[in-house]
This record gives sequence, structure tokens and C-alpha cells, in this order.
Amino acid sequence: MNSELSALQVKDIGEQGLLERLQRFCPPEIIGDDAAVLETAPELSLVVTTDVLVDGVHFSNVTTSPEDAGWRAAAANLSDLAAMGASPLGITVGLGLPGEVRVSWVERLYQGMTECLQKYNTSIVGGDIVRSPVTTLAITAFGQVHPTQIIRRSAAVVGDAIVVTGVHGASHAGLELLLHPELGQNLNDAERTALIRAHQRPQPRLDVLPILWKILASPCPMPISGMDSSDGLADAIIQICCASGVGAVIERRQISLPAAFDHWLTQEQALEYALYGGEDFELVLCLPQEIASALVQHLDRGAAIVGRITPGSTILLHDEQKKFPDQVLSLRQGFQHFGQ
Repeated sequence: MNSELSALQVKDIGEQGLLERLQRFCPPEIIGDDAAVLETAPELSLVVTTDVLVDGVHFSNVTTSPEDAGWRAAAANLSDLAAMGASPLGITVGLGLPGEVRVSWVERLYQGMTECLQKYNTSIVGGDIVRSPVTTLAITAFGQVHPTQIIRRSAAVVGDAIVVTGVHGASHAGLELLLHPELGQNLNDAERTALIRAHQRPQPRLDVLPILWKILASPCPMPISGMDSSDGLADAIIQICCASGVGAVIERRQISLPAAFDHWLTQEQALEYALYGGEDFELVLCLPQEIASALVQHLDRGAAIVGRITPGSTILLHDEQKKFPDQVLSLRQGFQHFGQ
């Protein structure tokens, strides 16, 4: 890229100049009016989700390139759609920027979003740009789902198996390696790269949905409970149980961890990363045992049945080998905005 162009700042070209540059990331037949019009198929429900990301809280140039920040922002919203059982239709982007931000940084941000969305035949269909003292990215994603296939947190019932669609702890491990390069001296280059990529380029599990619908057959014979694990595996299980008015027993040895953890972290550190690290963007689903087993057999990347739904309200982490005492899981142990 020409050095003069790469040094160009947002304030040099203004709102309309920046919009002209960013329109190339959007389908020309959709943008240009005051709002996007997205057609949905008959007998489908529209699903809408919004995520706000703030510089210094959700992304940083220390750990994330503009392309990776864009990818992560798009992936987080697509993961929310997957958690509802929905297929994506498009996203809108609200962008708050200081005038001193380089135009090239913004274009690279949109390039990362586009790279993620293209995997799922999804586009940026509009948005807004404002001046802000802090770079802020607000994405609204739109999806569609058949009413019988909506996944809700409140549908878990006693006896359900708890399925997790992949490994946990990798994203947090990757973040730690980026922040503290001296860590993980026992990791080889491939392991280190894989953990860092898990943080910078997470994969929303939209691929799970067609497999699940095929196993269940359509229309879905019963309500499905679940959510994604963007705020950590423990958070997802607790949120589902609270919404459904049930408890759970989680078998600590059934939780799938990255193989690289075996020669880097202690068992307790690895479990902490998995339960509370967050941003792994896997799905946590509560299903009848037979269906849960069939789903795990059709998935890879560490899919496992990690526990079961129980009466009451206690979420218990259990070790069937009795090497570790039982532990009650709590939201207070994970990340909370405005936490003390």
C-alpha cells in the first residue's frame, strides 16, 4: 500500500469519503437507502442480535490486527445466531472513530469482517459512522430460523445430556501467549500458532446446526435448550440452568481441552481456562441422551457430553475418580462488565 495512502486519517476524508471507501464491502443492490431490506422465506422467524466492542476492552493492537479484530467481531455475532439455531442473513456495522484513526486501519477492519462473513455467505448490509473519543464497533446481525428449531436457554429439562461442541480454553490461552510471549516454553511452534489463532480467528459453530436438524428430523420434535460459550463454559451452563430452573452435574474429566495444555498448564490452570476463559464460541446444548450421543458422533474438534441436567438449582463440578472435591460453579468467578 502506498505510504501516503496508509497514513491517511479519517479526519482527512470525512464521513462521506470514508463511507465511499467502505461501500465496496457491501452488496451494491442492498445499500444506498435509509435501511436495508432483507427477504426471509415464508414461515421463518427473524432473529436479531447486537454486540458492542470497545478498543482496550475487547480488542487491542497489542494482540489483534485490524483484520483479526474485524473477524472476531463478525464471528461473535454469527455465534449468537448459531446459539439461537438461526442461519445468518446479514449484518449492519456501527463504527465510532477518533479522527486520527488511519483510513487503512478501518479498511483492514472491514476486510477481516468480510473474510469471516464470506465463509457463511453473509454480507455487510449497512451501518453508521460517528466521531468518538474511543474506537467502538457495534454490530447487529440478522438471521432466520424455523419456529420449531429455535434454541432457547429456558428449555432444558431434568435428564438432558449437556453437549459441548468443541474444546475450551484455547482462546484464553492464545490471549495469554500474545500478552506474555515468554509463557509456554514447552509448546512447539504449531501448538503456539494454533492457540493464538483460536483467539484471533474463532470459528462460529453454524456448521453444527444442519447436523443437529438432520439427527432430529424436521420439524423438531421437542424444544432445544442451549447457548454459545462466548463468556466461558461455566457461564453458559449456569445461564441455561438459571433460565430453565434446573441444576446440573458437570464431569470435569469430560471437558475437552486443547492437547497442548498437557505439557504446559497444571490441571487446575487448564480447567480455569476452559470454564472461565471465554471467547471459544462453541455451542452448549441440552438434549436427550440418545440425540446427544448421535450429535457427538457426527462432530469433531473435541465434541463431548460433559454432564447432565438435574433437579434443583445447584451446578456441581464433579470428579468421578474423586481426586478433586466437588465444586459449585458460580457466575462470580467469570468475567463481568463493571465487576469489582
